[in-house]
Amino acid sequence: MQTVASASEGAWLQLRAGASEDRMESGAEERPEERSPGGGEDPETSQGEGAAGGVDEAPGAAVTPEETKQSASDRETTKDEEPPAQVPQEERSEDTTTVAGPPEASAVAVAGEEEWIMVHGQKVSREMMFKTRRQKEGLSHSEEMIVSTAERLSKEKRRSLQEIYAAEKEGGQAAGGRAPSEARLGGSSKKQEPKPPAPAVEEEQPSSGRERVGSGGRPAEPQDDSPAVQAASPVSRASEDRSVVRASLATTADTRPPEARSREGSREGERSGQGTERKEPQEGETPSVTQTTISSTTPGEEEESVSLSWVFGYNSHLPVFNLLDEEYRMILYVSSHTAVIHDILRNQQYHLQGHSSCISCICLSDDRRWIATADRGPESLVIVWDSYSAVPVHTIFDSHPEGGVGAIAISHDSKFLATIGAGEVQKVCIWRWTTLETGSVCSVELQAQFGFQDYIAFNARDHGELVTNSKTQVIFYIWEDNSFVYHAPLLTDKTFNKAVGVFSQSLFHFSKPQAITGTMEGKLVIWDAVCPPNKSAVKCVKPYNMKAIKLVHLQKDGITVLAIVDGNFVTCDVRGHIKFYDGDLQLLHWYSQLKLGPIRSISFSKKPACPVDVSKYAASCTLSGLPFIVRNFIVSTSDALTVHVHTEGLKVSKCLEEPKDAVHAITCHPSKPLMAKGSCCGLLKVWNFKRNQYLVSRIFKGDSIRSLCYSHDGSLLAAGFADGSVDILDSISLENDCAEPFHDSRAAVIHMSFSHNSQFFATADENMSVNLYTKKVVRKESVWRRVAALRSHYKPICALLFGVFLDSDDPRLLSLGEDRFLVEYDLKKSGKGKLIILRRERIEQSGIPLCITWYPPLTTEYFFITANNDYKMKLYNVTTWLCRKTSLGPTYGSPLQRIQILPTTEGQDPQKQYLAYITKDKVGLQILPVDGNPHKSSTFICHPAGVSNLFASYDACHLFTAGGNDCTVMKWDVNLIALEAASQLGGEDLIPFYRLLDGGREGKLFRELEDYFYYAQLVHQGIDTMEPRKVSTHIPLEQVPFVMRAIGFYPTEAQVEDMLNEVKFSEYLETGKQVTSINLGDFIKLYINHRPAFGLSVKEIEHAFQVLGYEKPNGETTINRDDLLFVLQRRGEHFTEIELAECLTTLLGVNPEGGRGEVGDYDPTGADAFIEEGIPEEISAVHFTVDLLGLPVPEPETTQKEPETNNEPVSGVPSLIIS
Repeated sequence: MQTVASASEGAWLQLRAGASEDRMESGAEERPEERSPGGGEDPETSQGEGAAGGVDEAPGAAVTPEETKQSASDRETTKDEEPPAQVPQEERSEDTTTVAGPPEASAVAVAGEEEWIMVHGQKVSREMMFKTRRQKEGLSHSEEMIVSTAERLSKEKRRSLQEIYAAEKEGGQAAGGRAPSEARLGGSSKKQEPKPPAPAVEEEQPSSGRERVGSGGRPAEPQDDSPAVQAASPVSRASEDRSVVRASLATTADTRPPEARSREGSREGERSGQGTERKEPQEGETPSVTQTTISSTTPGEEEESVSLSWVFGYNSHLPVFNLLDEEYRMILYVSSHTAVIHDILRNQQYHLQGHSSCISCICLSDDRRWIATADRGPESLVIVWDSYSAVPVHTIFDSHPEGGVGAIAISHDSKFLATIGAGEVQKVCIWRWTTLETGSVCSVELQAQFGFQDYIAFNARDHGELVTNSKTQVIFYIWEDNSFVYHAPLLTDKTFNKAVGVFSQSLFHFSKPQAITGTMEGKLVIWDAVCPPNKSAVKCVKPYNMKAIKLVHLQKDGITVLAIVDGNFVTCDVRGHIKFYDGDLQLLHWYSQLKLGPIRSISFSKKPACPVDVSKYAASCTLSGLPFIVRNFIVSTSDALTVHVHTEGLKVSKCLEEPKDAVHAITCHPSKPLMAKGSCCGLLKVWNFKRNQYLVSRIFKGDSIRSLCYSHDGSLLAAGFADGSVDILDSISLENDCAEPFHDSRAAVIHMSFSHNSQFFATADENMSVNLYTKKVVRKESVWRRVAALRSHYKPICALLFGVFLDSDDPRLLSLGEDRFLVEYDLKKSGKGKLIILRRERIEQSGIPLCITWYPPLTTEYFFITANNDYKMKLYNVTTWLCRKTSLGPTYGSPLQRIQILPTTEGQDPQKQYLAYITKDKVGLQILPVDGNPHKSSTFICHPAGVSNLFASYDACHLFTAGGNDCTVMKWDVNLIALEAASQLGGEDLIPFYRLLDGGREGKLFRELEDYFYYAQLVHQGIDTMEPRKVSTHIPLEQVPFVMRAIGFYPTEAQVEDMLNEVKFSEYLETGKQVTSINLGDFIKLYINHRPAFGLSVKEIEHAFQVLGYEKPNGETTINRDDLLFVLQRRGEHFTEIELAECLTTLLGVNPEGGRGEVGDYDPTGADAFIEEGIPEEISAVHFTVDLLGLPVPEPETTQKEPETNNEPVSGVPSLIIS
C-alpha cells in the first residue's frame, strides 16, 4: 500500500517504525497531502493510520517511555497514536517506505521497480508522476530531481532497516536489557563523524577538499544513506571501540550517523557498536564526488590518522539554535570552523566540517532541516547541510571573494539563501541553492556610507523582500530573477527629536506590511510603506516607500535580539530579560528572573507548546490574565552561557557554560583520562575526556589563566596567570595546595614544568625570566619554596623542560629561547636567591628555534629534538649538545610551533614512536625516526584563526589543541595504523626523496647530480693523474660541500660542519669508526634535508641590503663597496682577505674555471684592481644578485612568494628559487 507523507512525517515514521515489526511492515491508509501556507504540513491533514499519530511533532522526536515498555508483538494503542492498519501478511509490501524530500517538496514512497511508482493502487511511470507533481506543487525540474534521488536512495536503506528491526526483536536482551527501541536509540558518548551518502539534494561539490592538508586520499565511495530517513538526531549511537575499525587498513572510518551504520552492520556488530560493513554502489546510484582529502572535515569514508571527536567551547558571538526539544534536546552552535550538533541529554556531538576558515555566520531553516554556514576565508564558502544526516548537500564557492560572508539568511520556504559580503564594498546576493546553478540569482552592491551591514532577514510572507541593517542604517530590498533594488530610508535623532541609538536587528511584521528594528537605547523603530501625495508613482512602491513612522520606547535596556514566535514579537536585552509583545506591541509577558547576561540569541522549539497542566504557566500581562502559553526555548548569552527554558513550570537548565575569552592553557593528567583547560576569563574546568563529561571547575575572578601543568604523579595542578602569579592546586578538588599563590614574576607565566620526582617546579614568563621552586618539609608538612630566579634569555622563552641525567636519577632543567640559546641550570648549586647556569650554548646559526622535547631512545645515542622557523628538525646529543642530524620537517604553511612525543603504551613496540605537533593553524603526526620523508607526516586544519597549545593524552589515543582566540579546545582521535598506511603509499627507501628533486629521478637535476658525483671522484683522484681510475659508488666527505654548491645549495661553514659530522658519526656508536665517504642515495637525503625548504629568495638578499645599506633618493637600497668588503671580512662567518679575493675574482671571471679545487693554488696578485674595476662603488641588491652572483631575477609580475599556506609537502622544488 502506498503512503504519501511530508518531509518531517517521513522521518518521524522511520523512527517509530523500530517499535514494532508489524507496524513497520504494514501499509498505511492513503490520505491526500495538504500543505500549510508556510510550507509545512497541516497537523489536521498530515496524520495517517500508518503514521502512528503525532506527526505534528518534530522529526525524530524520542519514543516515549510508555512505548518502549511495550513489546514489539502485542503493542497497545497509546493516547498519542492510532492503531496501525491490519493488512494480511501476503498483501504487505516489503518495498514500502517513507522518505523526506527537499524543503519545498513532499516525499513519495517507492514500490516495485525503480522506474514505476504506485499511486492509489495503480502503477504509474515515474516520469509521469514527476510531471504531475511539478504541475501540482510548482516544482522545477531540478527540484524534482532532488526528490527522485532521495526516493531512489531510500530503497536499500529500507531493506537494511527491516533486517535490523528483525534482529532487535530476536536479540533485544543482547542490548544490555533494554527494549529494542532503547537499544536502537541509545548510544555512548563516544562519537564518530557521520558518513556522507550519495547526494540527496544534488551532486555534491568538493566542499571540504581544503581542510585535509596532509597525505592524499581516494574518492569516497557512495552510500545509500539518504538523509531522508534519518531521525532528527543525526546519530543515535557511536562506536564503543574504534580499535576494530583501526585494525583493518583495507576499510576506512565509518563516520556516518550510527543509525545509518547499524543498517549495514551485522546483528552482533549493531548491538556492540562495532559492526561496520562497506556497501558497494548500487546499480543506478551516482557516486559522491565529495573529496576525501578533507581530513576530519566533511564526513568521509577514509580512515584518517587524526579525526575530530569532541569540541569543548563555542563561538558565543554567533547564535545557538534549538534543533529538537522535549525528550531529545539537541542544539546547534559554531566552534571555530565547525558547526556542532550537540545532543545534550545523550552527551553526543556531530560535527559539520567543511570550512577551512572560521565560520562567520550561520542560519537554520524554519523546519530545522537545512543548516547554512559561511566563512570569511579566501574561498568564502557557503555550505548547506542536512541536519537529519549531518552531511553537506550544496556548496557555493567564492561567494564573496572580496572578504567572505558577513551575514546569511534562509527564506522561510527554504528555497533561497541571502548573503552579505564582508569586504570594503559590500554586496548582497541571492542564491537558489536547490538547483544546480553555481552563480547567484541576483546581487547588488551597497554604498560605503551605509555602514557595515551585519544582519539580514527575509520577509516570512514574501521571500522577495529582505531587510538588512548596520549600526546606523536600515536597508530594504525587493528582488526578482533579474532585478534587485534597495532603499535606505533616512533616520536620525532629528527625525523624531529623540535619540534613536545603535541598531541591533530588524524583522518584518508577521501580519502587516511593516518592519521593526531594535536599538541599543531600548527602542523599536516601526517602518511602514508610506506614499505621500506629492511623491511620484515610482516612489510609492516598495522598497522606495518604506519610512520610519514611529519610534517606540519600550525599555531602558538595549535590545539585542528580535524574534517572532506564534504571532508574537520577542525582544531580548543586555540584562538577560525576555519580553513578548503582540502584533500591536502590547506587552504580553516577560522573563526577568533567569539571571542571564546580555542575550545573543533565542531559538524556540519547533513543536508548539502542548500544555499538560495549564496552571503551571505564568499569567499574561493582559486584562484577562489568562496563562501565557509559549514554546520552550534556548537562550545564549555573550558570556558563553546557553540555557534551556521549559516554560511549563519555568524549569531552567544549563546546556553549555564555556569560556567567553581566549583559551591558551590545556594539560592532561599523566595517568588518568582528565583534561584541564583554562581561559583568559579565569575559568578553569576539568573534563573526563573518555566520557566527555565535565567534572569540576573553578573561577579565578579577575585573573587570566595562561598556562597549566600537572605534576608527574598527577596529584597537583599548577596554574600560571597573566599577572605573573602561580597557584598550585589539588588536582581533584582544585583547592589551593599552598596557602598563598606565588607572585614572583612581573609578566604572564607562559611555561611551567615539574621534575620527574615532583621535587622541583619551574616557570618561565614573558619577561624572559625563569623561576625555580622546590618542595621542602616544614613542621612535617611539604611546602613549596622559591629557590631563585634568573633572566637567562634576551628574547622570548619558547620552551622549558625537565629531564634526567643519563648517569643518575637527578633532574636537569633546560630552557630554550628565540635568542637561539639553550641554557641548562645547576639545580644542586642553586639556592639563596641565585639560579646558577651550568651550560649555555647557541644551537642555531640563523634559524630561530621554536620548540624542544626529549627524543625517544630509538638508538643507543640519546638526543633532544628541536624545530626551527626554517622548517628544520634537529637532533642534538644530550651530553655534548652536538647537532647530530638535520631533517626536513613538515612544510604545511608555517613552521612547527610545539612538539610532543606520544606516550608509549603497554605492549607497544619500543621502536614504533610518534611525534605530535602543531603549526600556525594545523595539528599533525610524524612517524619517528625523522628522516625528511614527507609521507611520514600527516596534518589537518584544527583552528584556522591560530592554534596556541597542544597536549597528548596519557594513553596516546587523543590529542588536544587550544584555539586561543576562538575560545575552543578540540579533541582529536589518533589512528596510528592509518598514519603508517599512508606513509607506505608514499614509497620506500629513496622513492620519496627522488620525488622531492626537481624533475624526480628522470629529471635534469638528478642526471647532473650523477655527473657531479663522478666528477668529484675524478677531482679526489687528481685531474691530471695518469693512474688507473677507480670508479666507486661513494665520494669522500671533503667533496660534499663542492657538490652541494654545484647543484645550487650554498651552505655556510657551520652547515657544512653539521653535514660532515652527521655522516661522520652516523655509525660511530655501533662500529667505533668514523664514516669517511658517502654514496649517492645518502647524499640525496643529505641534500634534501639540509637545503632551504623553499629555496633561496631574492627577498632575503634585499632584506640584507636594507639592514646593511642605505636608501638613495630614488628609493633604491644600496651599499658602499668598501662597506660590503668590510662586513664580509668582519661579521658572521667572515672571510680572510685572500679567501674574499679568490671568491670575488672567480665570480668576476678572472680565475680559471674550477678555482683552487682543480688548479690547486691561488695567486692574489692584482686582485684589488680587478675588484675595483668589476664592482661599482655603490652596489644594489639587483646588481649584486644578477651581475655579481649571476642569478636570474624574475620579472615583477612573476614574482613568487614563499608560500604561507602551502598545503602540500615540498615536492619538486629546486634548491634555488629567486623570487
